[in-house]
Amino acid sequence: MDYKGYLIDLDGTMYNGTEPILAAKRFIKRLQDKHIPFLFVTNNATQTQKEVRDNLQTNFDIVVKEEQVYTSSLATAKYMKKLNKGNKVFTIGETGLKDALAKADFIEDKENPDFVVVALDRQVTYTDFEIATLAIQKGAQFIATNKDTNRPSEKGMVPGAGSLVALVVAATRVEPTFIGKPESIIMDEAVEVIGLKKEEVVMVGDNYETDILAGIQNNIDTLLVYTGFTKPEDLTVDMKKPTHSIRSLDEWTIR
Repeated sequence: MDYKGYLIDLDGTMYNGTEPILAAKRFIKRLQDKHIPFLFVTNNATQTQKEVRDNLQTNFDIVVKEEQVYTSSLATAKYMKKLNKGNKVFTIGETGLKDALAKADFIEDKENPDFVVVALDRQVTYTDFEIATLAIQKGAQFIATNKDTNRPSEKGMVPGAGSLVALVVAATRVEPTFIGKPESIIMDEAVEVIGLKKEEVVMVGDNYETDILAGIQNNIDTLLVYTGFTKPEDLTVDMKKPTHSIRSLDEWTIR
């Protein structure tokens, strides 16, 4: 099927941790040669657009523009801006999230924030969790960038943003609004950013639970590539199948 645009995952689809996926570079080059728009859609909230772009270029020789990267941090900031419920925020998160919120005119406030946002934060402290918990109990809106409980590393599957979110949920008994894949918030915003309709794009990714469900739950066609998280044997008979599935991006025909 012909698609006018592509929404593309990163880790497991473009690369595996620090290991390149050679077919990914060829896939992006084919899209660029045919002038087909694409947008990298990632749940990674730790990096800025520039950092994601630099990582692709420096480590994997995939040359793209900053504006071709859309992170859960950007989606979070945009969603909060639309709510128009104040600009004070307490953040558990790293540079990517804090940069996106600052650029959207949010200011850090530990005393009386309008929002508490939780993302992956590898320097988080007990005090941070204490501040977040008390703020939510006092009425701050609880937002989480993504549900991913684990993330791949050279050490194995280490805690992800969802694990930190779970601690705050346990302490507050309040469920957050989740932003990242497979939620509709990031997908609706990604479609808006790429400037196409849902029926004109396809979501490309390696993870059934995030990338593929993001498409299935939001009426977007999906292309599952078996180069990362999900393997063919993981798809059981009761699961809704992706629109397309391939073992390598080299198998995909771009028209």
